[in-house]
Amino acid sequence: MGTAEVEAVWRIESARIVAALTRFTGDFGLAEDAAQEAVADALVAWPLASPANPAGWLMATARRRAIDAIRRRAALRDRYALLAADTAVDSTFDEDVDPDPIVDDVLALMFVSCHPVLSPEARVALTLRVVAGLSSEEIARAFLVPVPTVQARITRAKKTIAAAGVPFELPPVGERRERLGGVLSVIYVIFTEGSTATSGDRLLRPDVAYEAIRLARTLAALQPDEPEVHGLLALCELTASRFPARTSPDGAPILLADQDRRRWDFSAIRRGLAALARASTRGLGPYGLQAAIAAVHASAPSVEATDWDRIVVLYEALDRIAPSPVVELNRAVAVAMASGPAQALAIVDALIASNRLPGSHLVPTVRGELLARLGRRAEARAELELAARLCANQRERSVLLRKAASLGVPND
Repeated sequence: MGTAEVEAVWRIESARIVAALTRFTGDFGLAEDAAQEAVADALVAWPLASPANPAGWLMATARRRAIDAIRRRAALRDRYALLAADTAVDSTFDEDVDPDPIVDDVLALMFVSCHPVLSPEARVALTLRVVAGLSSEEIARAFLVPVPTVQARITRAKKTIAAAGVPFELPPVGERRERLGGVLSVIYVIFTEGSTATSGDRLLRPDVAYEAIRLARTLAALQPDEPEVHGLLALCELTASRFPARTSPDGAPILLADQDRRRWDFSAIRRGLAALARASTRGLGPYGLQAAIAAVHASAPSVEATDWDRIVVLYEALDRIAPSPVVELNRAVAVAMASGPAQALAIVDALIASNRLPGSHLVPTVRGELLARLGRRAEARAELELAARLCANQRERSVLLRKAASLGVPND
């Protein structure tokens, strides 16, 4: 086995291994460190002799690493003795046996990684590290930040969890649904960055988006009775179904109206619709409503044939239960398609008057499009040029500049 095989096993098994080690040691940071050391050992040992059970080998090695670390901690000698005695009689983690397939361990790991005591950036980094199994280098590439920054976030996160005494356990049933929202929001942030990168020279980062989908699928398997988990999974699947048609071979963005819908991933659409059906059993929440909007797009043969009136209604429902300026802006786009640009422009101007999205390139982007449709070319060009200046993604910026240029020289 080479590096690629080690990485593949780690990506699949990391959550179960770290979760089981945390339950075993009672120390989240120690568990994650021991698991990483086991991966380093595998990179040396596996090319020489491939284990019959790679996941069991990693677990057994990580467990020995954890016990060695505890032994070195003089203040924890009594605990080491207890763990060492337990090891003598417990063969559960022998390298020929799979790690405990205890779903509650993985679910607890997700709740710990997304604990409210952590900053949003730390939650994302820690979740990608310990639940998704990404390296610091992979996380840094995904979010275009230096590797030391990612490493510092993960280190601080583990210290914060330890200092706050966060237990490795599922929250009480009464708190679980409230805390589940935090887990969902982290997965959503990861997917959003993958589906439309906030900066850099690529519009899409599919590797990041697909990690989020994998996390959403894991969470749906662990929490099958939570509608919003299925709603988020549906949203991710349906949005990702358009990835193959969203960029040209050279990475240039392709707008929805110009996409070849035959290139959409219809398997992803079917999975998304199935997840949406499960989410609909007890009424749709914010993620479910966004998925329902994506489903309308997925079922339409063209932009012109899209049921824009239904999308407007769905955005109105979303704005009632999860109001935000982004929802209002998206509603304006749908209103423009359903009822014309004049009515939509009034919605956008109200957003500007309330200063609810300061510094965002999205507002001048939409306003420029509406003004262009109304024939107000000079104003439209100014708005699109402003949007380009505010946009940090090079691919999006190039599209905005081309649109502005297509409007010609502004006339007084």
